Amino acid sequence: MFRRICVSRFYSVAINSSQPTIFALSTPFSKSAIAVVRISGPQASYVYNTLTKTKTAPDHRVAKVRKLYSVKDSTLLDEALTVFFKSPNTYTGLDLLELHLHGGTAIIKAVLKSIRELHDPTNGKIIRQADHGEFSHQAFINGKYDLTALEGISEMINAETESQRMASLASMSGQTKDLFVKWRQGILENVANLTTLIDFGEDQDLSEADSLFHDVETSISKLEEEIRTYLKNVKSSQVLLNGIQLTLLGPPNAGKSSILNTLTNKDAAIVSDIAGTTRDVLDIPLDIGGYKVILGDTAGIRLLSEADQIEQEGIKRAKMKSLSADLVLVVLDPTDDQHNDAIFDHVSELVNKYGKDVVVILNKEDLFLEEKSKLVAKHASLLNISSNLIHVVSCTTGFGIEPLRKELIEKFKEMSHFGSQNAAVVSSRVQDILEFDVLSGFREFRHWKDESDVVLATEGLRQSIEGIGKVTGEAIGVEEILGVVFANFCIGK
Repeated sequence: MFRRICVSRFYSVAINSSQPTIFALSTPFSKSAIAVVRISGPQASYVYNTLTKTKTAPDHRVAKVRKLYSVKDSTLLDEALTVFFKSPNTYTGLDLLELHLHGGTAIIKAVLKSIRELHDPTNGKIIRQADHGEFSHQAFINGKYDLTALEGISEMINAETESQRMASLASMSGQTKDLFVKWRQGILENVANLTTLIDFGEDQDLSEADSLFHDVETSISKLEEEIRTYLKNVKSSQVLLNGIQLTLLGPPNAGKSSILNTLTNKDAAIVSDIAGTTRDVLDIPLDIGGYKVILGDTAGIRLLSEADQIEQEGIKRAKMKSLSADLVLVVLDPTDDQHNDAIFDHVSELVNKYGKDVVVILNKEDLFLEEKSKLVAKHASLLNISSNLIHVVSCTTGFGIEPLRKELIEKFKEMSHFGSQNAAVVSSRVQDILEFDVLSGFREFRHWKDESDVVLATEGLRQSIEGIGKVTGEAIGVEEILGVVFANFCIGK
């Protein structure tokens, strides 16, 4: 027996007057210009009439200034802007009331207290404070949004950078749901085809059954390839949410911290003329060009024999940090006469052995005694890398900083697929379900297909369908499968 969630059933439950009406402060609890209180549920209009001492139902989508009164003693609480939204054309699918109060904390407390006092379960008026995310939960229950859209809304709210905000739009606008619905429909059609073998197999010869089984396998293979490509793009785009791991590397006193401060326009790291000021890895979250970047400012790298015990540990950590980075910025000081084999060897190894993405910065351009082109060629040879990877800058004069910043932003865009059709951002919950439910169901299908067991092969695909149902918040019912089975039959059959 298959579980089924029926949207019409949601609506019949939601409009029941015994369902709770919830309320909450939707803005931070602090002194501000305005504070917004939301009330959602069948008693929203009752709350409005009681607080405003009116008898007529509030108009839909009409903003009105109304005096709000205490429920207990009728004292004036505030003069607020009120907006009422009639169900089902609301965020939650239920009647929704917004009270735009003056933002004093005493006003907020008094209004919330009065709403709470309207709770009267003996007369069927269940009015209570909302739990975390309960307004969105109502929206899901009433079919206004699926789970991918609600997760997109959450990502939008938590976005720290422009790229994160843009990435959340696909889920919030329903594009992600549309993709999953397409996949689900494709699997469902294949289950329907296999169901004809189970239910009507005796009417088909063996060659027809084998042909149908083969067609289903071909279709599932295409779907699997599409889902795997999508997951690969998701993992590439995940850096938009987690932040691009950027490591600053270089010898002591090359100006790594100065580069950091110049790129971010703030003193994010300690800067001094004392070699070895940064002794440990400092992870600093930054917004560079609209991208979230986790920048690791590391200890200066030199020969371990030249460093004390504490600095040696810092150098080891710096090298390890560079190996796990998405992008490594190597800052060098060409005016330093000391030849640093430790940094040269490590950078060459990062590029040529580990294939890391590296940008080399020749700092202190204002102090160069040689021509820039010669210094670039010299360091390209010492590091065994292309001269295209080298930028010349000066933190003092600002020379070369803007081209460097643009180069980094282009690299961030390339790493995250941001702005391309391949960009995809979904939660780890969705990724796990696609991997361990949907694709796992495909593997089960193939296993039992090879065993010529059509019943268990079909169950494998049902697992995949239910997996997508977990993503969107839908489930599958036997009636839906039968509907697809008979949809392609002629009328007389």
